[in-house]
Amino acid sequence: MTIALDPSDISPAVPAPAESEPPTAGRTESSEEFWVQQPEPEAAEASAHDPGDEPAEEPSSEGTAGEPSAQESVTDADPVVVRDAKDFGVYARTGGWAFALKVARSVRPGGQPAEGTAATKVSAKAFAELAGCSPERVMRYYKAWDMAADDGVVPQFEVLVPGEDIELPDADVWLSYYTSRNSASSVRGQAISAAAEAEGIRPTKALEVAENPTALRAAILADPGTAEAARGALLDRMKEDPALQTEMARAIARTDDLKKAVASEAKAADRIGYVRQIVENGQIKTPAGQTVEAPAELRAEAERHLSLLDELDDSEEAGEWAGEAYDTVKGLVAKAVEEDPALRVQERRTKFYNSLQKATKVFEELTLDEVMEEDIYEADMLQRLESLQEAIGTCISALRRATTTS
Repeated sequence: MTIALDPSDISPAVPAPAESEPPTAGRTESSEEFWVQQPEPEAAEASAHDPGDEPAEEPSSEGTAGEPSAQESVTDADPVVVRDAKDFGVYARTGGWAFALKVARSVRPGGQPAEGTAATKVSAKAFAELAGCSPERVMRYYKAWDMAADDGVVPQFEVLVPGEDIELPDADVWLSYYTSRNSASSVRGQAISAAAEAEGIRPTKALEVAENPTALRAAILADPGTAEAARGALLDRMKEDPALQTEMARAIARTDDLKKAVASEAKAADRIGYVRQIVENGQIKTPAGQTVEAPAELRAEAERHLSLLDELDDSEEAGEWAGEAYDTVKGLVAKAVEEDPALRVQERRTKFYNSLQKATKVFEELTLDEVMEEDIYEADMLQRLESLQEAIGTCISALRRATTTS
């Protein structure tokens, strides 16, 4: 429950203005009061809404249910109602400044000498006890006023007198100086605040999200737009965070569906890269691994497919288009090889030599010492080697006849 507390009933050190004193600009009867959160200060600290976070509402000229009729005179209103209305008017115009002023003119942080106008001021702890809230909450208002005073938006503490009202800035200026989050003062909070300012948003919004990961998770799960924003942020962060890269890669590798999706996207990217390389370098790589100049017809076809791929939106599936482009270009490469006699011969020679190298490497890796030391021999092994010997002999004979003929 929120009640209004008169400091004169609790702390006689704060002087009250004389009844005959004329009201100053922006002054209301609420200047001698401070809103008290009772009975649990912790509940106030955990509240998701601070006074400075609520937008000011414009009064409506239209009546609603529960409002007095147009004929009802406001002069007959109860004084308590009048006081509440005036308090509301001050807050609607100034937002959190109305409460920050109460702190700024009444609080003297520890270490400051109690001299002059500060003689009647109290510590933030004492003020918090009177208000029924935490000293940290009081100091957040104090620090907001301090920063605004440094910018010349409000007066310095030294010239403020307890109980005295002044002209206050507009409500929308308040959020530029106030943060309702304890985490804002930590290294993590400062980093979040700096990033929020770089993105052009209020630090309080970013800090609120950071302090409630469950709410962030719910928004990502429910809203595609939020999920897309989170994806972009993670990708940007991973560029400079190797540890996060490793964690994401590990998470993907352990999830079958994600692993298949990554493999599919990697295959599509490789195929697009194959087509792009032909367009940009003007060369093709044959099936046997040769790199030769691309014919004009082939290069033009590759450019056409690449332009179609580049025009795809991020939301469109590129796999099918990449496969079509790759198959088309690959077929044209094979056709170009077959239509060039010299290239065709060189291609077959290279392919044969590559196969011979692979076979030689495999045979060299056979560890014959283990056959002698261990009882691993089987009759099928000998049969396979004899068949291989026969195939090699046939191949050697064919090569010798081709050499003699040439």
